[in-house]
Amino acid sequence: MTATTTLTARALLLDMDSTIVNSEAVVERCWRRWAAEQGLPDADVLQVVHGRQGWATMAALLPDRPMELNMADNRRMLAQETADTDGVVPVPGAPAFMDAIAALPHALVTSADVALSDARMAAAGLAVPAVRITAESVSASKPDPEGFLKGAAELGHAPDDCLVFEDSEAGIAAGLAAGMRVVGVGDRAAAFAPTVQVRDLTGIRVEALTDGRIALHFPA
Repeated sequence: MTATTTLTARALLLDMDSTIVNSEAVVERCWRRWAAEQGLPDADVLQVVHGRQGWATMAALLPDRPMELNMADNRRMLAQETADTDGVVPVPGAPAFMDAIAALPHALVTSADVALSDARMAAAGLAVPAVRITAESVSASKPDPEGFLKGAAELGHAPDDCLVFEDSEAGIAAGLAAGMRVVGVGDRAAAFAPTVQVRDLTGIRVEALTDGRIALHFPA
């Protein structure tokens, strides 16, 4: 990026984990336990888990495993993750950023279910957006674009008028497949060709333009 990069959009679509909420400690605890149960190396599991629904991660790692076992493990792990909020905090800059966009068109688009997203947003001290696309809302996990397309539709805006905030390979791929521009949040995002990449949400300036668009000014 140059000293300042500016993108405009009519709606913002926000991933949750590692984008506005830092839940990395919980995710690693839960998935390390599952990896040990399956006899899989931690590193292999943690490389795949980010951005996907749990059952989709399991299917990618164990393609011959019956899906009913994946779905059962997914339900068990969602319950574990919902109950474990130790170490869940906002991503730096997230509280100010969420306050700045509170009155502007935006939605949460997460692979978490309603209960997990409620728990993590509350633990991070962030308000849940009025429009929320969760695991219950979609038939396919990221990197499928279904969630982002549903978020855009619920906000009443065309995909190319939406700007996605994402951290993971699966999430960035989903946003790009939806025909949207993507702001990659965090160091991990840089490897997956987002439109713009930022370390965190600190210093992003939000400007509501008179024509209804939102201008976002990203620092270097």
